[in-house]
Amino acid sequence: MSVLKVIEILSSSELSWEDAAQKGVAKASQTVKHIRSVYIKEQSAKVRDGGITEFRVNMKITFELE
Repeated sequence: MSVLKVIEILSSSELSWEDAAQKGVAKASQTVKHIRSVYIKEQSAKVRDGGITEFRVNMKITFELE
């Protein structure tokens, strides 16, 4: 039987929402083992002088407990 846990994290990037998600998963995988999936809950961006300066994602990461 598998038992799964879900954590919520925030991540950001100056390049894109996809890069922000990749960075978030990479950082989480340094301390969380057995990541199974990622659900992007929200996307937002920081704007300055009419342009996007930072992409942000709020995501849920699902992983299996040992």
